[in-house]
Amino acid sequence: MLDEVLTRAAEYGASDIILREGLPPMVRIDGALQSLGSAPPEAADLDALWAACGAHAGDTDHDASLVGGGERFRVNLHRRLGERGAVLRRIKRQIPQLDTLGVPAPLLRDWVGREAGLLLVSGPTGSGKSTTLAALLDHVNKTAARHVVTIEDPVEYLFESALSLFTQREVGADTPSFTEGLRRSLRQDPDIILVGEIRDATSATAALQAAETGHLVLTTLHASTCTEAVERLELLFPSGERDAARHSLAGLLIGLLCQRLVPTRGGGRTAACEYFTNEALSRSLIAEGRRAELQDLIGRGDPRTARPLHDSLLGLVQAGTVDEAVAMEIVARPQDFARALRGIASGAQATRR
Repeated sequence: MLDEVLTRAAEYGASDIILREGLPPMVRIDGALQSLGSAPPEAADLDALWAACGAHAGDTDHDASLVGGGERFRVNLHRRLGERGAVLRRIKRQIPQLDTLGVPAPLLRDWVGREAGLLLVSGPTGSGKSTTLAALLDHVNKTAARHVVTIEDPVEYLFESALSLFTQREVGADTPSFTEGLRRSLRQDPDIILVGEIRDATSATAALQAAETGHLVLTTLHASTCTEAVERLELLFPSGERDAARHSLAGLLIGLLCQRLVPTRGGGRTAACEYFTNEALSRSLIAEGRRAELQDLIGRGDPRTARPLHDSLLGLVQAGTVDEAVAMEIVARPQDFARALRGIASGAQATRR
């Protein structure tokens, strides 16, 4: 049953598969959930899935990677009200080119060309953060001789070494945790360290320390805007350590990209991005916790190095890529967005002009 579901989901181009005891499989296509039209998984099917993922029968939560139906998947096994369920996210075999993702490719190439510091990609779950980082590392692999150590949970894209050398480590199988993997990676002669996700104060501290010791660290964080990402990273720390964390982040951050996938006209999705390069003024604002002023700076900065989500969505609507109604559901100030579409500038747009 599982092989059939995985094969059909791949044929439909589904990004995710949701399995639950007693319910038909669901798939996510272009961000929308729909039924696959198959019979519910039986107990034996879930037993087989649990075993294939290396989970014990009594496990309530388990993350793993899986190969099935000719595809690789990132798997989360869980229980809901005592019943078993699973979510499988399809991992594309081919790493996409950076220029095809709708992200600021020239700016990201500049960031990843730095010798040391922290490069942060944020966004909601399923917004393409891992794909953006994989495309960035693929660019490095084709253009520079560097040793890249990745710590992932689980390993997603597989890299074949070209000019660069890759050491990919999976949490659970190769290292006990993100924090321990990060700590040990410093003894593995890395130039670049990819940390799949910052989850807590210990992994945040380890990432900042790795950047501080002369390494380029790439990582992700769940946040919907750049300023929210800065705030969330700060709030991971105990209150007595937040001031020091802000100053450390201000000095080490190279740039921050926040992205989300938006439905396009005619099907499919594209990235809408907010970003800024961390320079003198933004460093001061981050260090002093002046997030409202940081957001204002992103809105009125040089478009080549800073851009608010508002402007990204505005460009997509004006190009006919995204419907106005879709963008209006996302922007923080729909009235300002509607005015901007009609050529009436306000706030940061007026200042920029």
